[in-house]
This record gives sequence, C-alpha cells and structure tokens, in this order.
Amino acid sequence: MKRFVVALLVSSTLLGGMAQAVTEPGKADKAPVPLDELRVFADIFERVKQDYVEPVDDRQLLIYAIRGMLGGLDPHSAFLDAEELSALQEGTSGEFGGLGIEVGTEDGLIKVIAPIDDTPAKRAGIRAGDLIVRLGDRAVKGMSLDEAVKLMRGKPGSVIHLTIIREGVDKPLEFDIERAVIHVASVKSRLLEPGFGYIRIAHFQTRTPGDLLSAISKLKKVADGRLQGVVLDLRDNPGGLLNAAIAVSDAFVTDGDIVRIEGRAEHSQQRFEAKPDDLLNGAPMVVLVNGGSASASEIVAGALQDHRRAVIMGHQTFGKGSVQTVLPISDKAAIKLTTARYFTPGGRSIQAEGIKPDIPLTPVKISPRDTPDTHLKEAELAGHLSNPNGKGDKGAEKQKPDNGRPLVERDYELSEALNLLKGLAITAQGRG
Repeated sequence: MKRFVVALLVSSTLLGGMAQAVTEPGKADKAPVPLDELRVFADIFERVKQDYVEPVDDRQLLIYAIRGMLGGLDPHSAFLDAEELSALQEGTSGEFGGLGIEVGTEDGLIKVIAPIDDTPAKRAGIRAGDLIVRLGDRAVKGMSLDEAVKLMRGKPGSVIHLTIIREGVDKPLEFDIERAVIHVASVKSRLLEPGFGYIRIAHFQTRTPGDLLSAISKLKKVADGRLQGVVLDLRDNPGGLLNAAIAVSDAFVTDGDIVRIEGRAEHSQQRFEAKPDDLLNGAPMVVLVNGGSASASEIVAGALQDHRRAVIMGHQTFGKGSVQTVLPISDKAAIKLTTARYFTPGGRSIQAEGIKPDIPLTPVKISPRDTPDTHLKEAELAGHLSNPNGKGDKGAEKQKPDNGRPLVERDYELSEALNLLKGLAITAQGRG
C-alpha cells in the first residue's frame, strides 16, 4: 500500500506544478525526488503549454510524461488507462478482441513474440520474430507498445493492414487481417500414438491449471490408463500468469523449488516449492520450445529442465526473465511495473539469455522421396521359411500414415520429440 501512496504523491506534486522533494512516509533514509530535475520538468511542461503549435490538455501532457517515464525503464513496464487495463484483464481470462498477436518492442519497432493459436494472425501467416513496421498507414517507429496494441485491436470484422519485415525475406511482407473476438484455447491434447500423449499450452491463463488436469485425465482414459509418456508443446507460447506457470510445473515436479523471485522490495522475495505429486506418475516427458516461448513458458521449461523431469527440445527461448506487477493508481488506471527477476531452481536467470534446449533442432522441411523403397525383404523371397509365430508374411506390409501425411512431414519437431519420447519410455521400462 505504501508504494501506491508514493505514486499518488509524486503525481499530485507534478499536477500542482510544485518542485518540492517527496519521500515515502516513514522512510526518511531513502533518497528524495531530485529537486533540480523536477524544476526542469516543470519548465518544460510550461514551455509545451505555451509554445506548442496546438493547445494540449494538462492531464494529457502528464499522461504522456508518465508513459515516457515507464516506457524508458524496460519494454514491459507501462501505464494502463481504463481501456488498456480492461484489455489486460481480458487477455489473462482468455477472451479479447483483436488479431491474436503477442508483441514486444525492439529497436523502436514492434516485434512479434508469438502469434496465438487459432487466431486471425496465426491463420494469416504471422510468425514469431516478425517486425511490424507499419500498422495501416502509420509507421510504428518510436510508437509505444500500448499505442500499437490499441491500433491492432478493434471491432470484430474490421480489417487492418500490416507491413512486416521478416528475417531472410528481402522485401517487406503485406498482410490484410480481419479482426475477430479472440478466444484463446489454453490447453489442447490428443494421442500421437497409442500410449503417447500430446499437450499443447498456448497461453498461461487463470484456467490453465484446471484445463491441464482435465487434459491429462482424458489422455489417460483414451490410453486405457497406460499413458507411457507426454510431449508438452510450449512453442510460440508468449507466457501469461505466473501462478499458472507455477501450477503447471508443480503438476510434474514432486519436490524442491519451482521458481525463485527476487526484487528490491522485501515482499517481492518469494520462493515457490513443489508439492509431492506427479500427474504422470514419473512417465517420461519431452518439452518443445522455440524463440516464441517466453516468460511463463520459460519458467516451466526451466523448472522441468533443472529437476531433470523432462528433456527440453527445440530452439533457444525468448529470454524474458522478469516479473511484472499491476499496481492500481486509481479506479480507472494502473501501472504495469517490472518488480522482480525470476530464477530457475538451479539459480539461473534467463533474462536476455533464454532456456537452451538439451537437444537443439535445426529448422528443416521434410518431403517424401520421389522413388519408393526397393529393398527386398525376406518375406518376399520365394520359398522363405515361415515365422513360427505366424507373423512372417505380414512383414512386407506398409503402414499408412494418419491424416494422409506422416507426422514427420506435418511437424518435424514434434516427430523428433515423439521418437525421443518412445526411446525414453523403452529405457524406463527396462529399468523397471
């Protein structure tokens, strides 16, 4: 509560045009707000009011100043007006209006952290790492992240034009994307093969832990209780709620730390420990990550990696190792402030570094061979001995892939994860 008081006092001082030092009540040992800098601010404020080409509302000028102050700290701190605060709450609940893109800033441009599954952006072909240079007819260079998000959101059915720069592509790419009400499915699941499950978490929301529990229960039921392993897909998952990431990690880790949070304030020093249960009963896990896996995704991947509970496969993650806290400053506004860094159970900070996979994968595209396999099999030889178990004559039969194309063509990385998972399951059975 004291931190809110400080924010209100500083704001009221600026509103009154006063240049006196303000300190937190009961904390006289802390450095006061610098007097000279406040005088400079007051002078600039007055100059803008008098000399700017058009009249500017005092309140709007102060909001611009606050936005600039927070935006200068890091890419994730921001001022939230009533509309932006509502949008943030909608995002964590799993329903909001817009394109379905998680974005950040880089060199004054808007960078796509990840497109959200089953959204207009994903269907249009927007990719993690894309740089948005224009929104409609407006250049985004120097535009605040909040302003860019506002432009991308809008009435469902309306269309916005995006100009994007993509690494490896010579010319800017143009996209016309129709806005829609975004319903983010937090968790999806299916069996890849008998006994081997697939769980996709697209975003960490309030309902994610419950959805995960339901997904595992359904997989066990479909597998007749014999679930031998699971691929957890966190690719292009931009993060979300810290508590959801902790709960997901706790679903598989049975003891020790999940994540440690360290900030300047005493109450921001936190350690979260696992409870003694594992929803998979120790069955092997492979976690898929890529450059679009950020924040809460990295908490889960880091916890499972440090506890040797899963093999991390794919590409180095985004590297967002900070925690943001939403601090209300009125009934209609708040600030989103970076208040702490988080550390994996092994004490690693992944800020600007990311999680390095245990098994890196090179981006490849698999296509079928033009020529069939002509190798002769024993079962095709005239007069071959029969198999005493009665199975020999079936050796030449060729399996047909599901859905018309084999998994290795549809999703090479997932195919590799499944192959590794089956090897881990075989090894685990051998130890038993």
